[in-house]
Amino acid sequence: MHALKSCIYNASAGARRPIGKAGLPSGRGPGRRLVGLMLPVVSVLLAGCPDARHGAYQGYVEGEYVNIASPMAGRLDKLRVQRGQTVEAGAPLFRLEAEQEAAAKQQADEQLHAAQAQLADLKTGRRKPEVAVTQAQLAQARAAQAQATQQLNRDEAQFEAGGIPKSQLDDSRANLAIKSARVREVEDQLDVARLPAREDQIRAQSAQVAAAAAAQSQAAWRLNQKQLAAGQAGLVSDTLYREGEWVAAGSPVVRLLPPGNVKLRFFVPEADVGTMKPGHAVSVACDGCGTGVPAVVSFISDAPEYTPPVIFSTETRARLVFLVEARPTVENAARLRPGAPVSVTLR
Repeated sequence: MHALKSCIYNASAGARRPIGKAGLPSGRGPGRRLVGLMLPVVSVLLAGCPDARHGAYQGYVEGEYVNIASPMAGRLDKLRVQRGQTVEAGAPLFRLEAEQEAAAKQQADEQLHAAQAQLADLKTGRRKPEVAVTQAQLAQARAAQAQATQQLNRDEAQFEAGGIPKSQLDDSRANLAIKSARVREVEDQLDVARLPAREDQIRAQSAQVAAAAAAQSQAAWRLNQKQLAAGQAGLVSDTLYREGEWVAAGSPVVRLLPPGNVKLRFFVPEADVGTMKPGHAVSVACDGCGTGVPAVVSFISDAPEYTPPVIFSTETRARLVFLVEARPTVENAARLRPGAPVSVTLR
């Protein structure tokens, strides 16, 4: 009754007589005659008052839109969706021209392959034909060593028999030492040929491979940003460019409204807001969506406001309201259209 009296008082700027218990002017005489004249006015005023007296609060549906944009600029080659279309998560939305990015990706791929091949070469040592050459040189050196050994044995026998001078025996011994040193030299060369490169060279080349891989990843990312897909299911609310138009970097091309981004905004009188808290279940009704749409309170403003703004007084206290937000379930979000007025009741 207090809300009704306040509503009548605030809406009728010309009415200044006190309001009685029945919500009508008190007194006799002209006041009684005024009752008949005010009844139509009261009906109009009640129509404009909030429905809080019936446990319902007025509000509207609001959507938190997701703007899909590419960080890269380019010509819009293909727009794969239309306004009003419902898309699933991962559905392709649009593609920008990407010739330059594709060429950069190919260049990065080739540079990575070259760096990896060079690293593999450093780890494997010399090629097999090169190792085969060193092996042949080793066989030749060993044959020369065996020949020098035989010659030394003959010279020693001849020297014992007095058939050759001491100088010839010394020459045979020196020749065998030379041939034996040659064998050891070629054996060491063969071992070195089988070894990989030095550890410092391998580490340096490994760093080159990592740098090439990072460049390839960056090039691939830039190429992927030229064609975007929906991160989540939703309704295509709008498309902002046509095929063939130039799209600046960061400019939205498609605007999506996921079901989870639909929310309700309604206003609760100051006298009732204390009974609400986040998680409170409410029921929503609107034209076209029916009644009984379930929702849950997600936010209650801590700042009061007047609607319309007036100077605060005891009589205008009924106009003090708080903004409350609620979110419907994902299954019922499609029944609510942003901008539509709703009536919210507590459950």
